[in-house]
Amino acid sequence: MVKKKPNQPKTISNRRARHDYELGDSLVVGLQLTGAETKSLRMGHGHLRGAYVTVKGDELFLINATIAGTNGIPIDESDQTRARKVLAKRREINALVAAKQQGNTIVPLDILTGGRYIKLRISSGRGKKLYDKRQTLKARDEKRTIDATLKSYR
Repeated sequence: MVKKKPNQPKTISNRRARHDYELGDSLVVGLQLTGAETKSLRMGHGHLRGAYVTVKGDELFLINATIAGTNGIPIDESDQTRARKVLAKRREINALVAAKQQGNTIVPLDILTGGRYIKLRISSGRGKKLYDKRQTLKARDEKRTIDATLKSYR
């Protein structure tokens, strides 16, 4: 009998977030999803490109995150980018609201599908200017060349 391979957890990442924002500490929070959205995310059909978290009243909502369906999982086009409620503790919400009032943006970093529940990793961050991005790229290139020269001398 052939053993069935366990499904590897698929992490859906927002790779632009680290490039576009100076991020602070991250929080892992829950998401309120439908069954079709949950199954689709476990299969890896979704992205966080252009997504952000906003505050409405005393609640957090994930805006602009796309969860696409497949042949067996029908999700309407209007429901693919709908606002989804973010489930967090009250003190976490208050801390994020305070960061938002200081001018930071709440950025989703990853959707974690490894455990029983689907979680969202978010962080508050300040947007980088173009010159900040250039300095980051320059420092990364310099570090890479230094590491390469040190490796060649070993």
